[in-house]
Amino acid sequence: MNDALPFDGDDPADVGPTGRRMPELPEPPVLTGHGPARVVAMCNQKGGVGKTTTTINLGAALAEYGRRVLLVDFDPQGSLSVGLGLNPHEMDATVYNLLMEPDCTVDEVIVPTGVDGMDLVPSNIDLSAAEVQLVGEVAREQTLARVLAPAMATYDVILIDCQPSLGLLTINALTASDGVLVPLECEYFALRGVALLKTTIDKVKQRLNPKLHVDGVLGTMYDGRTLHSREVMERLVQAWGDTVFHTVIRRTVKFSDSTVAGEPITSYASSSTGAESYRQLAREVISRWHDA
Repeated sequence: MNDALPFDGDDPADVGPTGRRMPELPEPPVLTGHGPARVVAMCNQKGGVGKTTTTINLGAALAEYGRRVLLVDFDPQGSLSVGLGLNPHEMDATVYNLLMEPDCTVDEVIVPTGVDGMDLVPSNIDLSAAEVQLVGEVAREQTLARVLAPAMATYDVILIDCQPSLGLLTINALTASDGVLVPLECEYFALRGVALLKTTIDKVKQRLNPKLHVDGVLGTMYDGRTLHSREVMERLVQAWGDTVFHTVIRRTVKFSDSTVAGEPITSYASSSTGAESYRQLAREVISRWHDA
């Protein structure tokens, strides 16, 4: 395999890490009102690929562009909640209560984040019990969609941070969603599980949620200095084509630092390359939604 990605005749200065010409990504249009929300599941059954980091930072970037954003922590590890500065042991109500208690409403569970225009439905280890308890429920795959429905008119985007598995909770998230965003670490073993994920998405689309669409595959933890990262990116584009976002998230210690600080990189290190990458991703995502 060649060390460099193919340029396909483009000026190399205009070609991004995916080997394709970078498109113009204009500032998103200003909204005159809010809702109904587009629901997007951040999904990959492999852990450590950047789902939570992308949920936080894409949400914050979308909020910067005037979108009202609701983040849903749908992982019993509660990493999304912790990453926004919450203590998982000090929560009055979580997404578990929303799923399992008929009298609990989404408004009772939503908490504000430190980002204007971005709210959170938190989670903790209690959610691990929900997967077992939901098995006996009627229409168990539609539970999350049902409880989130009252929030649809209030927000423009709902981002669901899924757990690293393809179990019932993830099926709920896919059933509730309009689109799927797949963060994928630029590492060989991360590529191997994507076919299984695509099969799951196709089954949910066929049997439970006909409107489900793959919004895009996002290369994360990219290091263009290594042949390995470049080869993985090349294979990713070969397999998924234009579904792969032009935006690529590069490795930087700033992501870990911002997580420790409990805030998005867009506010923790506003002028960093990581923050700019997520702003670019927000513009690209909005552009794809607009064109869909």
